[in-house]
Amino acid sequence: MVAREGLLALSVSTGLAVMTEMMEAEITQIVGPKHAKLPDRTASRHTGATTSVVLGGRKVPIVRPRARTVDNTEVQLDTFATFANEDVLNQVVLERMLAGVATRRHRAAAEPVGAAVEASARSTSKSSVSRRFVQATREQVEQLLARDLTSLEVAVLMIDGIIFADHCCVVALAITADGTKVPVGLWLGDTENTTVVTALLADLVQRGLDHTRGLLVVIDGAKALRAAVKKVFGDLALVQRCVLHKRRNVADHLPKEVAPWVDRKLATAFQHDNPEQGRRDVLTLASHLEDRWPDAAGSLREGLDEMFTVRRLGIDGRLARTLTCTNCIESMISIARDTCRHVKRWRDGKMVRRWVAAGMLSAERSFRRIKGCNQMPALVAALRAHAAAVTPACDDEEAA
Repeated sequence: MVAREGLLALSVSTGLAVMTEMMEAEITQIVGPKHAKLPDRTASRHTGATTSVVLGGRKVPIVRPRARTVDNTEVQLDTFATFANEDVLNQVVLERMLAGVATRRHRAAAEPVGAAVEASARSTSKSSVSRRFVQATREQVEQLLARDLTSLEVAVLMIDGIIFADHCCVVALAITADGTKVPVGLWLGDTENTTVVTALLADLVQRGLDHTRGLLVVIDGAKALRAAVKKVFGDLALVQRCVLHKRRNVADHLPKEVAPWVDRKLATAFQHDNPEQGRRDVLTLASHLEDRWPDAAGSLREGLDEMFTVRRLGIDGRLARTLTCTNCIESMISIARDTCRHVKRWRDGKMVRRWVAAGMLSAERSFRRIKGCNQMPALVAALRAHAAAVTPACDDEEAA
């Protein structure tokens, strides 16, 4: 242990010495060597200032060499600005907090730098870590909500709602023409209502989301989501309802001994190569259930046409399985929930939004292109054909 501590202390102290030498070399280049008599001198040295640099997730005190120009302006050192950049420290705090490290445990989780340096280190207290995390997550919210969508060729938009601390967060995930997933929206409200979702979608359009060439919107079946999509995108957007949510909803209206049989029938119908035949099979199943379980039959018929939207576009295989459910956005939500699992007390809606935004952007780093992405050109072509077909009708409605 002594040998290990000695090596760490030596390595860190050597690094600090090199840092000081680099700053000294820069200031020498600006004002010349010490005690040199230079007739054309533009700046002169001053007494060093005690300050700090970022090292291993903490601030470490150093003495910074100083100089002032002849007009009494402080000389800025690029090397010091690099070593003192607190963005690195904020990022370290953000990563540790999202990984579940409590604020009071950051000192223990920091990189070892030796006892002598550790004793003089700063910015490791619980309150300091908390302030930095708030600042970092506030920047994450701004990054997410201000993301420019103009350059994204969005083919699919998935929308879903999640509940955090009695707050409903409506989130949006875009899938581009090459199958890349991009978190694009987060809106906070009391419930997943039409007003909240409409505000989210309108904000996406304002930030550059182009739906004029056709857009596939995948939702869980909530009526508020459907109404908002119709209000903002009109007929240019095609809606695909999640088949998994439909199967669960139907099962909830059935006895346990009947639900598995019905679920198998539904799964087969939803995956049928011929969407019209699949639709007829679902209607036949609904007729069988009508007398004994009318609520289940009603759930089957509700929104039935939108259960086959993707397959009507000519998409099958892996891409159809990906886009006929909301698993992509639910996976992102699951990661966001996981990052928030250690929060014990939610203070307000701003805190909820900061944490959820940080979780969404953290999930983005692990994203891969969707399964079946090689079929995306066919989907894009089908969406553009649909947009071309409905555009004259949309223009006529606007003129009227």
